[in-house]
Amino acid sequence: MVLLYQIIQFQMILNQTIMPTHYKGNEVEIRALNAFIKLMRAANSIENRLAQRGCLEDLTPSQFGVMEALYHLGSMCQTELAHKILKSSGNMTLVIDNLEKLGYVVRERDPHDRRFITVHLTEVGQQKIAAILPCQIKAIVEELSILTAEEQETLARLCKKLGKRELDVPDPNEPFSAASVHSPSESCRLLGKSPDQNQNSNRR
Repeated sequence: MVLLYQIIQFQMILNQTIMPTHYKGNEVEIRALNAFIKLMRAANSIENRLAQRGCLEDLTPSQFGVMEALYHLGSMCQTELAHKILKSSGNMTLVIDNLEKLGYVVRERDPHDRRFITVHLTEVGQQKIAAILPCQIKAIVEELSILTAEEQETLARLCKKLGKRELDVPDPNEPFSAASVHSPSESCRLLGKSPDQNQNSNRR
């Protein structure tokens, strides 16, 4: 399910860019644009049909992605969550803030290091995700049933490759940090900051 959410997140990134349908370019450009447009249109169509089913109830796709990750992978810090569902730390802060207001998650500081914050599902949050997950899974299975098992595996592999590509490209506007050479969980501790503090540091 985390991978499925990553596919949706990549589609949302694509939606922010409008490409011409009849661009006159070279073979490489035309091939890339054709693939891009078809991927965007297909993802739009699937996302719209999933939304019409109403399985997520009062949750946004981003909120569902966070809760689903915590439900299946366990409690983790904000940096880990952002890495899992391909969200920026700034967006992740807002998503978690809203989930906390709804009573679905709670932040907890490490008693041995107050700078380290872990995000947990509350009992209400666990009940919520457990209740809506079967409906969403059923809907996704039905939407993708038009593809064979082999085609679904190929699609998942390609979308993961595209979606994760941005994680391998360093941001020239950000200074080098431990996050570039350590796992998200190690980064939370090695940076010696909470995810919120990391976000504030990047703004300076």
